[in-house]
Parts: sequence; C-alpha cells; structure tokens
Amino acid sequence: QVRLVESGGGSVQAGGSLVLSCTAPPPPWHLACMGWFRQAPGKEREPVAAIDSEAARSYGDPVKGRFIISRDKENKMLYLQMNNLNIGDTATYYCAADLRHDYTCIWRDFDHFGQGTQVTVTT
Repeated sequence: QVRLVESGGGSVQAGGSLVLSCTAPPPPWHLACMGWFRQAPGKEREPVAAIDSEAARSYGDPVKGRFIISRDKENKMLYLQMNNLNIGDTATYYCAADLRHDYTCIWRDFDHFGQGTQVTVTT
C-alpha cells in the first residue's frame, strides 16, 4: 500500500509563504505523476498543482503565478512552494499520486491521497 505523508502546513499571514512537503511513493512508483489538491470547508476538493516524471507542471487557475510544484527524484520528495498567500488559500492540502501514469498528468486520474495538512491564512 502506498502511503503519502504531508508536512509543512501551518498558519501564515496574508502575503506570506509556506512550503509543503510530501514523501513520494517507493519504487516502482517513484516517478509517477504527483500533485497537490486542497479542500476548504464546505467546498469540493480542487486540484492545485501536478508534476510528471519529466517535471512538466500544471496548475489550477487560482494558484497560477504564485505556487510552484517541484520534486526531488533522488530523495523521493514532492514540494509545494506557496507564495503571496491569501485568505482563499485556506484549506486542507493533500498530496496525491497517480500510480498508473508517469507522463501527461490528468487531474481525474489521481487516486491516492495523503491524510492532509492544514494551511490557514490570516489577515
């Protein structure tokens, strides 16, 4: 069973930054599509960012230009650099993986999720 573990959440003032981390799956899935989703209270889970084994990236519209997803293949880690945070970014953030694909990540194919880490942005 693949286990994804997030860390790095917390509380930050609007305009600030946070970095989330996630352990990547072990081989043979360590090059799988990986990403971040988030869910705010009363809202559906939404995609945030995804990255494939060749570091092709995609982002949800609300975070484009502010968030950066990256992965460290050697250490099997996934990161999300979140900059210029605003109140609308408050949510539980989930690390995700699509173990069936290494390329051309598609949001709906992500089917493994971590337990989540809370990010709260305050004024």
